[in-house]
Amino acid sequence: MRTKMIVVLKSFLKRIPGVGEAWRHLGATRALIGHPRASIQRVRHSRQMLRFYSEFMGKSDLAFDVGASLGNRTDVFLKLGATVVAVEPQDACVQQLRKKYQNDRRVIIVQKALGDKEGKAELMVSDGHQISSLSREWISSVKASGRFSMYRWDKSVIVSVTTLDNLVEEYGKPAFCKIDVEGFEFEVLKGLSHPIGAISFEFTPEFIDRATDCIERLDNMGVARFNYSLGESMRLSLRTWVEAEEIVEVLMSLPDKTVFGDVYAKFVE
Repeated sequence: MRTKMIVVLKSFLKRIPGVGEAWRHLGATRALIGHPRASIQRVRHSRQMLRFYSEFMGKSDLAFDVGASLGNRTDVFLKLGATVVAVEPQDACVQQLRKKYQNDRRVIIVQKALGDKEGKAELMVSDGHQISSLSREWISSVKASGRFSMYRWDKSVIVSVTTLDNLVEEYGKPAFCKIDVEGFEFEVLKGLSHPIGAISFEFTPEFIDRATDCIERLDNMGVARFNYSLGESMRLSLRTWVEAEEIVEVLMSLPDKTVFGDVYAKFVE
């Protein structure tokens, strides 16, 4: 049945001007008919995410999803049994989050950005919502490298800002805090005074100095150990957790300067 559907659909699309060329791209086929291999890959990736994050949290734990976007990580944390504080400043994203989790009492949505102090800040809004940022320096860096050359940041909005310390005071200390704020990670960590369990934050080679600042900040906060993952691999790249000096050396020596990933930190009792 699926084969017949493909043949009929393919024949129809080839009659439309300009579509014949697009059909040659496998991605177009999968998007239109739901290629089974793509579905299998999504299921596998979902399982990988669950296994990966289960190292950091479990049932009845508290997790912070800072830069929640549309709830990709919130979904995973919920499946692991956690209560999630989803922090997201963008109106469009928050509307989707509220609609998505309106019947789930385990999700607390905070429509704010995080920084080193309470107040207001300018958010540069991208036409790709996932890379909107409060950091003009980060935007300039990724523009210069060409990493996000297809995107623009033509709009900006003023958003409310709170701190990790304030979230901890209001909701409790999380077992895990994921930070994905497009270059504003160091400012977010400056708003944290005490260890809170495991933390992850994103890094890009263009902005690696800020990643090392984050590592130093966390190391000065307590006895910390570090690891990292590349892209969406959902696995730690180092066999053992290492000290701050070693993780900085590893990140600075990555041979592929187009990669991105996340640094993970956990505090030693």
